[in-house]
Amino acid sequence: MKTVLVDKGVRFGGGGLTFIAGPCVIESREMALDLAKRLTALARKLKVGYIFKASFDKANRTSVDSFRGPGIDKGLEILEEIRAKFDVPVLTDIHEPWQCKPVAEVCDVLQIPAFLARQTDLVVAAGETGAVVNVKKGQFMAPEDMAQVIRKIESTGNKRIVLCERGASFGYRNLVADMRSLLIMRELGYPVVMDATHSVQRPGGLGTGSGGDGRFAPAIARAAVATGVDGVFMETHLNPKVAKSDAANAIKFSEVEKLWKVLLQIHEIVH
Repeated sequence: MKTVLVDKGVRFGGGGLTFIAGPCVIESREMALDLAKRLTALARKLKVGYIFKASFDKANRTSVDSFRGPGIDKGLEILEEIRAKFDVPVLTDIHEPWQCKPVAEVCDVLQIPAFLARQTDLVVAAGETGAVVNVKKGQFMAPEDMAQVIRKIESTGNKRIVLCERGASFGYRNLVADMRSLLIMRELGYPVVMDATHSVQRPGGLGTGSGGDGRFAPAIARAAVATGVDGVFMETHLNPKVAKSDAANAIKFSEVEKLWKVLLQIHEIVH
């Protein structure tokens, strides 16, 4: 199993458990900085590896009227400020090949959304930056299919790869988290992360938006850590009910510390 170094002393693999957490989308500079401050303080308190995540653009929203974020220019400016001010690695989504280079100049981890995991030009462009690439397995893909995604990134000479599970399509507007997927993807030789909050999503479940049930996300996270994953991804918000994206799935920030402590205890037992 490869160990993937990120920055700021953070890594995936090597027996540790790394957390990726933040809001689904940057709603405002003030909101993003406030949550980043709280999360980095918590990570330091618990002495865990942590990466702040937030999207500058949610290009895969259900409705044309949905809030998408501040855009790449303003979004990267905010992420760069968070990285410098709180001395924390940052992660964000990319959707088009041209975005990879400017995003990699600011962010430590480029994330390939699940819908785009098979977009060769995007995956290769991300690899060419040399940054860590976190690829979310498509809801329509078998875990074994990620071997070909790995080959695409490795073709650029980049082996800083992380694989992420976020649930598989289970009929219409429903997902299921198959823990076998985590074990199968780990056999491919790269660290694996569990996206606990998107795994409880109901894509398009609200008609004009995605629904879900965030109360199940902690259980998904606990089960994943019990399999031996290298990291846990979760979206969090001070008040999920008013979040502008994925409100139904985000974990309330006030509940994050308790959950992280439980996950660390499970991780210690497993290892």
